[in-house]
Amino acid sequence: DKKIGEDAIRELMAAVDAYIPTPVRPLDKPFLMPIEDVFSISGRGTVVTGRVERGVVKVGEELEIIGIRPTTKTTCTGVEMFRKLLDQGQAGDNIGALLRGVDREGVERGQVLAKPGTVKPHKKFVAEAYILTKDEGGRHTPFFTNYRPQFYFRTTDVTGIVSLPEGT
Repeated sequence: DKKIGEDAIRELMAAVDAYIPTPVRPLDKPFLMPIEDVFSISGRGTVVTGRVERGVVKVGEELEIIGIRPTTKTTCTGVEMFRKLLDQGQAGDNIGALLRGVDREGVERGQVLAKPGTVKPHKKFVAEAYILTKDEGGRHTPFFTNYRPQFYFRTTDVTGIVSLPEGT
């Protein structure tokens, strides 16, 4: 019966669409996409995939690959989403970006693809942190200067070194 099948599903989806607001996409900010995966397509080149965090990327635009390795300049020669070729990708889209002049070995998960000059890589940062106690579900033992935790940034993790201030 179509009334309790297809029609009911369409009615449900209309109710969901009416109830859940469309997320605001930061399209006016400079393009940034954390790289989740890298593929080599014979005859075409290297494709990086990820979810666009902010901004818009258009075919033909210059981009930078930033982080982990020295910054590399490239050009977006294609954008694909769900096996369809597009002219652009925007914030919230999961895309594959075809990059000119980039070898498969020259890019990796954890780097970011960004509009040139908008992102600067860092190797050091200062933070104030609250460490959960054992009773709060946190650490069972204290840590000291030179403790080496894992830090998670977008699509990668790196081992860091903690330097505590004098007297702590």
